[in-house]
Amino acid sequence: MPLDAFFLSQTLPELRDQLLGARVDKVQQPEKDVLLLLLRGGPAGPQRLLLSAGSGAARVHITTHERENPAEPPMFCMLLRKHLTGGRLLRLEQPEGDRVLLFTFACLDELGEPSEKQLTAELMGRNANLVLIDAQGRVLDCLHKADPLTAPKRPLLPGLYYALPPAQEKENLFSLSEERFSALFRESAGGKSGDRWLVETFSGVSPLLARELMLRASGGVDTRLEEGMAAPLWAALAALREEKPRPVLLLEGEEPRDFYCRTLRQYGSMLTQRELSSFSELLDEFYTERERLAHQKQRSQSLLKLVKNRHERAARKLAARTAERKETEKRETWRQYGDLIKANLYRMERGNAVLRAENFYDPENGEIQVPLDVRLSPQKNAERYYKLYSKAKNAEKVLTEQIAEAERELDYLESVREELERAIGERDLSEIRQELIGQGYLRETDRRRKKSGPPRPLVYESPGGGRILVGRNNLQNDWLTLKTADRNDFWFHTQKIHGSHVIAQCPEEDRETMEAAALLAAWYSGARDSAQVPVDYTRVRYVKKPAGARPGMVIYTDQKTLFITPEKKAVEALKLKK
Repeated sequence: MPLDAFFLSQTLPELRDQLLGARVDKVQQPEKDVLLLLLRGGPAGPQRLLLSAGSGAARVHITTHERENPAEPPMFCMLLRKHLTGGRLLRLEQPEGDRVLLFTFACLDELGEPSEKQLTAELMGRNANLVLIDAQGRVLDCLHKADPLTAPKRPLLPGLYYALPPAQEKENLFSLSEERFSALFRESAGGKSGDRWLVETFSGVSPLLARELMLRASGGVDTRLEEGMAAPLWAALAALREEKPRPVLLLEGEEPRDFYCRTLRQYGSMLTQRELSSFSELLDEFYTERERLAHQKQRSQSLLKLVKNRHERAARKLAARTAERKETEKRETWRQYGDLIKANLYRMERGNAVLRAENFYDPENGEIQVPLDVRLSPQKNAERYYKLYSKAKNAEKVLTEQIAEAERELDYLESVREELERAIGERDLSEIRQELIGQGYLRETDRRRKKSGPPRPLVYESPGGGRILVGRNNLQNDWLTLKTADRNDFWFHTQKIHGSHVIAQCPEEDRETMEAAALLAAWYSGARDSAQVPVDYTRVRYVKKPAGARPGMVIYTDQKTLFITPEKKAVEALKLKK
């Protein structure tokens, strides 16, 4: 993430305006790498300051989101409560060119005497840390300790004197003069990729910032530096420094992808940019949404794994039952063996291993050899073959039913897999989970689970003004088709392909609405990436659910078929109502 020194410097004035002078009311540590300081009495009233030292999520900002605290506070949290509770924030500083923030508090020591304590937030990616330092500059404690053996250059342990992270042997891009910049350009820039040179030469520059500067200076993000490019690159830098800081969130659809403190040009139309009211709001929304999506992905993956395992089990069962039914095809041979033995009892004796006789089932009366069990009498051998015939005949009927059930289960699990791939939120996953619980694939773990209310299908509006409802999972499909839709509405579904039930609420066939509904049915199906997808449609009154059928499974009659090639732009052109 582009939380570089430049971005951090742009957030400082905002944090100072809201926090300086505030007192620490509470200290919480809701997660291993996250601290929350509840501050009161500051210029902006009560605030909740979040400090994170998580790898890939290191940041400092004011948050509005509540977080659940552990039953027992960690030792680091208890130490912070002891030293910082009641302390007033005096200063908030950033060492030049470093991703470090220094919070200095006016506190009282163990004897009640005034004493300053410093909470340092080191926000350097995988090496992020939070360190509490006393008035003499000694470490009281830190979130991630480092002993002299593992970190000989910079150990961090209680009792040791604190030193800032070693400064990079680079110059600060935002404090050097044009003459010094030009000199560095002449010394080391020749033939190098511009964005790489900026990152390697100057401190506090992220790859995102380097690419943006190169784009503004040369029109390309990875242009190679040549003689004469120092001036336009310096001009781009000067212009960027003079721009008003803007908390910009970059979105791919509805999903946050990046953020920065200036409007960015490098992504063009690939990402949309939304400016927020403050940097704290920007960081709070970005990381909260990212955590939510990660949690959703984790839940989705666990459900996908369950469905995949059940699918594989059902496939193995189907293969075994199919092989067993194949064996039952020998039953007529076994019956014929029994008849041949009975017809030739007079020629047989106990202990014969084989019966050689004319096969009266053969049109040409050829000789046949019937295997015999030498331990059984001729009569018992005949009975054995009749029993095998009877058993195979009964087994075929049972196995045919089991195979049909296994095929239905495979078909159902495939529909659930596609539901999970189309799920777009926590609510969708919860409904799919409840569906799996209802089908016996999962057990209910929380009997006090709150009801999520009625399903919420997607609602679109066609160019002709028709209202179109799209189910996002099997439970929603059943609810839409069987409980919500009017019997005269139109029902759409891809032909012999798993997908959503789509309801077009219009009394008569309107071409624009019919085509829009068919487009949505094809898009929200397993044929999304195909061309000329067959979509059946009929009145809802012709759609029935067979007794005992799994969720989402229906039969229908009186259908017509439209052939549609689903396209993302065409779907996005339809008005989606929130």
